[in-house]
Amino acid sequence: MDKQLDLLQGTLDMLILKAVSLSPLHGYGILLRIQQISKERLEIQQGSLYPALYRLEHHGWIASEWGESENKRRARYYRLTAAGKRRLQSEAERWNQMTAVIAGILQTTPEEL
Repeated sequence: MDKQLDLLQGTLDMLILKAVSLSPLHGYGILLRIQQISKERLEIQQGSLYPALYRLEHHGWIASEWGESENKRRARYYRLTAAGKRRLQSEAERWNQMTAVIAGILQTTPEEL
C-alpha cells in the first residue's frame, strides 16, 4: 500500500514556511525536511518547489543568500523573515480552523440533522 499522501491544494507554501522556520535550508534540503517531518508521507516535486520559493521570496516571507551545501556545492539558502513568521502563524491558524470544521462535518450523523 502506498503510504505517501497527495498534497492538498494551497498547503505547499505553509509547509515550506514551516520547514525554513526550523532552520535555514537550501531548496533540496527543504524537500528533504518536509519528507522527514511528514515521516516520509509527503514528497514535494522540485518542479513545484522552486516556483513556490520564488513566490514566497517575492512576498517577503522568506529571504535567501548564497552558501555552501553539505557536498561543497554552491547553494541558495532560504530563511524565514519576520513577515514569514507572521504568515506561517496565520496560515497555521486558518488550517487548524478549517480542519476542525471538516472533521466536524465528517463526524455528523443523520440523527444530528
